Amino acid sequence: MSSKIAPCLWFDTQAEEAARYYTGIFRNAKITAISYYPEVGQEIHGKPAGSVLTVAFELNGQSFTALNGGGTQFSFSPAISLQVECEDQAEIDYYWEKLSAGGDPTAQQCGWVADQFGLSWQIVPQILPALLTDPDAAKSTRVFQAIMGMKKLDIAALQRAFAG
Repeated sequence: MSSKIAPCLWFDTQAEEAARYYTGIFRNAKITAISYYPEVGQEIHGKPAGSVLTVAFELNGQSFTALNGGGTQFSFSPAISLQVECEDQAEIDYYWEKLSAGGDPTAQQCGWVADQFGLSWQIVPQILPALLTDPDAAKSTRVFQAIMGMKKLDIAALQRAFAG
């Protein structure tokens, strides 16, 4: 069953480029449809007829739409990010390397990374919620403190912090 909620990502002209970039990174990914601007409405949207309007794509079963909305009045913000839950450090390293390529290095903090389009991602280990919600507050506090000093999350370092 597919979700009734799917993120729509606003781009100026890079919707297809971004969708191909993301589907090239995630192993279970595909572009499912591409729509094009018609001749009508050019006085409003300003896009040439036949240029890409939307690209529907899936990443690990999650549906997305990339929209060429035009103009630069809208841009991505770290206030919204996409979370990638990783099984191990190798997976964290893989997604970090791929998604940080061409992105803003100053946006890298606490597992957050911005990609070349400015979209924020959280690259996090599956174990993180358990480490942060442990009933022993001292353990979870040490983990949180360790995260605050990291850019890319390091599972072994988080586990060491948890153990004390």
